[in-house]
Amino acid sequence: MRHFSNWQRARQSHAAEYNRFFSQIPGVMRPLAPEGFEHVYHQYTIRIERRDALQKFLSDRKIASAVYYPYPLHLQPLYSALGHKAGDFPHSERAAQEVLSLPMYPELRKEQIARVVEAVAEFLKG
Repeated sequence: MRHFSNWQRARQSHAAEYNRFFSQIPGVMRPLAPEGFEHVYHQYTIRIERRDALQKFLSDRKIASAVYYPYPLHLQPLYSALGHKAGDFPHSERAAQEVLSLPMYPELRKEQIARVVEAVAEFLKG
């Protein structure tokens, strides 16, 4: 726990760097904290169309990424008793198809963030 504050500040700094870059790249929805709130950025998760193709593109360039939440809650077996089906919550379903978590850890370097962003930008250019 003694390192938690330093790790949190480092993650927030890295997220600010990602946000600075991604704010200039159309097609990437980045995480933002509401006014008056603080985000710890345990994960840095973007939303992007063609998520799976981007993940493969990044992997081919030896850049890690992850899909931590591939299914919306209403389609997970635990909640099947509620009786929801595909199409009931289209925004949740779309988000589940578009979210991709990029490298985020306290020791991440600015050059590594720039490399990730450059790869995403290259992917979006086609």
